[in-house]
Amino acid sequence: MKREVSTTDSSPLLETQYAEYHVERTGTVWTAVAHIVTGVIGSGVLSLAWSIAQLGWIGGPLTILFFASITLLSAFLLSNTYRSPDPEHGPRRSSSYLDAVNLHKGEGNSRFCGVFVNVSLYGFGIAYVVTAAISLRAIQKSNCYHGKGNEATCGFNDAYFMLIFGAIQVVLSQIPNFHNIQWLSILAAITSFAYAFIGMGLSAAQVAENGHAEGSIEGIPTSSGIEKLWLIAQALGDIAFSYPFSVILIEIQDTLKSPPPENQTMKKASTISVIVTTFFYLCCGCFGYAAFGNDTPGNLLTGFALYKQHWLVDFANACIVIHLVGAYQVYSQPLFANVENWLRFNFPDSEFVNHTYFLKLPLLPAFPLNFLRLSFRTAYVASTTVIAMIFPYFNQILGVLAGIIYYPLTIYFPVEMYLSQGNIEAWTTKWVMLRTFSIVGLMVGLFTLIGSIEGIVSAKLS
Repeated sequence: MKREVSTTDSSPLLETQYAEYHVERTGTVWTAVAHIVTGVIGSGVLSLAWSIAQLGWIGGPLTILFFASITLLSAFLLSNTYRSPDPEHGPRRSSSYLDAVNLHKGEGNSRFCGVFVNVSLYGFGIAYVVTAAISLRAIQKSNCYHGKGNEATCGFNDAYFMLIFGAIQVVLSQIPNFHNIQWLSILAAITSFAYAFIGMGLSAAQVAENGHAEGSIEGIPTSSGIEKLWLIAQALGDIAFSYPFSVILIEIQDTLKSPPPENQTMKKASTISVIVTTFFYLCCGCFGYAAFGNDTPGNLLTGFALYKQHWLVDFANACIVIHLVGAYQVYSQPLFANVENWLRFNFPDSEFVNHTYFLKLPLLPAFPLNFLRLSFRTAYVASTTVIAMIFPYFNQILGVLAGIIYYPLTIYFPVEMYLSQGNIEAWTTKWVMLRTFSIVGLMVGLFTLIGSIEGIVSAKLS
């Protein structure tokens, strides 16, 4: 049997997550689909109706299909970089996105990439704290209005709900690694389907009640062409951000059993996931726009705040919170591994860093407790919660975050790694097509970044 080696023997900062441990990989197509759906179908699905409203009935759906195609191509390229030199039988595994970049493009590129990866993972954590608080507040607000009347004055403090969400994450963050959260991903994936279906169903019911579909081919009218241009850029950013899962793909692939080869399983899981998410995105986005037209809200569920069956809207918001509990872990576990492995490499004799204790509570199995894990992950969750409390501007900050990380992580590095692994010569047909794909992605990324920054400036000045 061939010995599987770490791809990062010369790079302690990018040390393989599980190099020191034997890991039994038991993942299947369906556990991979659950992980992907958990990471992709987030609360962003509820903003797609607003995006389609900016782009119109033709541009909106076509843009969703365009980004679905980009995401799937990126996933196919990236899944082939998990093993090396052969994508199916190579003895060298990459356990993370950074491992793969280090192997195929060298340590310099991997450190540069690491900035984008860790910023994106940390940014997702902050965004999920803000979004969960918004959904929790919506539940309380709905109950207040329906209990005291629509004119009632109900005071709600986002910080209170952020602290609740943060406390939950402190506990869940003690889960040792990505392999131990499959159950959480499955639960989160189920709830994501639930609130997507509810949003879709409520919108369809609203269309039926109206007796016709709202909206137009050109989308929401604006006072000037430049205003329309910026809104289109922001809409593209929202859609682009709602798809990619490149930053967690390698970690997910590292949980898959073999045979069959992991890249084949991952391509199948990616295809299923992109088809499922695209179906939900089109349904939620199009039904939402058809229901509200030019009055389409930024968050689809807020349009039903006074809906007579308010318990259904409350349930949908509760599903969002449960989903975000899982999604926070899906995006945080890779960052936990990066930092903790670096510390273990640099302090191999530290008992605080390396020693694991087993905590035994009545009626529960023994739980592995490591002081480094306890202190670092608690501090990490606390920091994302505090920053979310200081800057609770989900849509604007998320748009800028998407503009910064979309091109390098979803297009540039997957293309460059694929070209290096396959030793594809310059100016061949495949080389030209991939370079064109990369350049187009760069232009789209810059456009969405500029539009999102303009949106923040305009919102701040207004």
